[in-house]
Amino acid sequence: MQAKIEDKLKKYFRLTSKALKKVKIVEKHRKEAEDIFDLAKRYFDDAKFFEKKGDLVNAYGAVVYAHAFLDIGARLGFFDVGNDNNLFMVD
Repeated sequence: MQAKIEDKLKKYFRLTSKALKKVKIVEKHRKEAEDIFDLAKRYFDDAKFFEKKGDLVNAYGAVVYAHAFLDIGARLGFFDVGNDNNLFMVD
């Protein structure tokens, strides 16, 4: 079980890190987009904090939340992600 969580955690850290770098705020929705993007970054930082403490379950939960916020922003059109359906749930 431990190895499975570690593998999934690595996968989501890699995926979410790439996604955070790809997001571009859509000017029309700047305030909402910045709020959602800030939440994603905070959850990502929390995930790294939990990982350093050895709390892999909470790290995994936090990184998945971070990525969910990125998907939400992309789906609502608040983020321009270039229709990247490998990093985001946009189709």
